[in-house]
Amino acid sequence: MFRGYNLRQKEVVNISNAERLGHIRDVEISESTGCIEAVIVQRKGCMLRHLFGGGELVIPWSSIEAVGDDLILVRFFESDIEKLT
Repeated sequence: MFRGYNLRQKEVVNISNAERLGHIRDVEISESTGCIEAVIVQRKGCMLRHLFGGGELVIPWSSIEAVGDDLILVRFFESDIEKLT
């Protein structure tokens, strides 16, 4: 088991194209089940976009392949990322 704080320390990497997506900013939790439904990632280099909206990815928990000590590996395709930004 791991704590939410520990998730925020991890960098998210897309194993479909080896792109570093950024760090977890927040999580979405289901009110009915209490399970994590998605992680919200602040994209690298998107601080200005974040201030004016955008710059975040909502990655469904089902897309997470592995959670390591320093990284979270997700399997995302470019078309999926475009739909979420």
